[in-house]
Amino acid sequence: MNLTEKSVENVDYMIEQIKEKLKVLNFGAIKPSHFDEEMYEELKDIYELVMKKNTFSPNEMQAIVEELGNLRKR
Repeated sequence: MNLTEKSVENVDYMIEQIKEKLKVLNFGAIKPSHFDEEMYEELKDIYELVMKKNTFSPNEMQAIVEELGNLRKR
């Protein structure tokens, strides 16, 4: 997967990978359709951060989910 180019497919991929890595229980709360390419770089930064770590504290998970919420389409 080439994440250097902005695309809907890449947004979908990153969101799904973040959800899987964080073991998000409420999958309906985070959907790829909630994000657009306008926030691609910010989403990619979150994706890279999440992929680097093996475990997350509850505070880290909350901060990540809050940041994803900030990136959602209005």
